[in-house]
Amino acid sequence: MDSKTHHTLATARGTTWLAAGGLRPTRQRLALAGLLVGDGMDRHVTAESLYAAAGDAGEKVSLATVYNTLRAFCAAGLLNEVVVDGSRSYFDTRIDDHPHFYWEDSNELTDAPAEDLVIAELPDAPAGMVVSRVDVVIRLRRA
Repeated sequence: MDSKTHHTLATARGTTWLAAGGLRPTRQRLALAGLLVGDGMDRHVTAESLYAAAGDAGEKVSLATVYNTLRAFCAAGLLNEVVVDGSRSYFDTRIDDHPHFYWEDSNELTDAPAEDLVIAELPDAPAGMVVSRVDVVIRLRRA
């Protein structure tokens, strides 16, 4: 596939993805959406890694805009934010419930096999609250 066809397909996927979240397809949103979902693959990105990818693609976008856009994508239900620790968040294009491996040596987040995870019971939510989701991050380091 030539680069023009790839770019057209990425833009079409990004436009459809934004429409699914009810978001207006601004130039910057389209550029970032194309990088996130343009090839049809699921990915885990940090704001910094998406900012770098945008720069590599020749997109003029600030890091603050990347953060704000990722937050808007999360609010629209298009991404899930996975907080690994207080200083590191990843944004996941796969929005179904599934566990993750966090590779401490490389600071990489990947999907873990959901079929092997069993959560037998959760504590009751406090009065007036409901559990909105459960994030499972399994941290890995070399033995």
